[in-house]
Amino acid sequence: MFRRKDQPETAAPAGVPGDGLDEMIVVVEQAVNPYLVLFHEPAGYRAEQVRALRNRLVAMNPDGEPKTLVVTSAVRGEGKTVAAINLAMALAELERQQVVLVDADLRRPSCERYLNLNPDIGLSDVLLGRAAVDRALRPAGHRGLMLIGPGTRVDNPAEVLGSTRLDELFRRLKERFQYVVIDSPPALPSTDAGVLSARADGTLVVVRLEKSLKKQSRDALRLLQDMGGNVMGAFVTELRGVDPESDPRLAYEARDRDED
Repeated sequence: MFRRKDQPETAAPAGVPGDGLDEMIVVVEQAVNPYLVLFHEPAGYRAEQVRALRNRLVAMNPDGEPKTLVVTSAVRGEGKTVAAINLAMALAELERQQVVLVDADLRRPSCERYLNLNPDIGLSDVLLGRAAVDRALRPAGHRGLMLIGPGTRVDNPAEVLGSTRLDELFRRLKERFQYVVIDSPPALPSTDAGVLSARADGTLVVVRLEKSLKKQSRDALRLLQDMGGNVMGAFVTELRGVDPESDPRLAYEARDRDED
């Protein structure tokens, strides 16, 4: 298991190699969500903050064991999906790290839309026994990253996610991938996040600074822990005064060797 953190991590907002499929993906840059900084600004300051979070998570896993990581928030609108996709992309950058992003928000899924991918067979189809795992896996349009989308819309997301097939799916994904990043629904509006958190190795809670209510954030943390989740910390977005636009000293761009 991941070791539990005493202090939350603070950060700015934020195909399997060898199968040949990731070489064939064509993504229209303007159609990919602009907040996916690992895609649009991989050398930028915000991308480095995501990598800092990634490095902390990797350091908390010294044995290098495959891990499942749920990304959630207290309520909607705090940036959990953007954080989950950026983190998955950052993990996929590491050498010999195979990563899969799972859209487990069966109520308001958005990973496919953010990545400009068409809806396809996904998580609900696997959990209902309608499709094999390999059929649901597909390249996410970022080197080294695979995706399992939400799949066919269902009327009972909590029951589908509560299926015993979820444990089997996590087990099989950990046999193939080093990190399984799971975009979960927010914790307070439904029980889905608690169910997912209890069955994953770790949970990261996204908090939107100056927008999130402290009580809601505290209630979400308590709920996840009461459900048995290993809450590792918080990913804080929209920090003010911590980017090169507000302080040029934070910029450290590469320059040509012949520059003064």
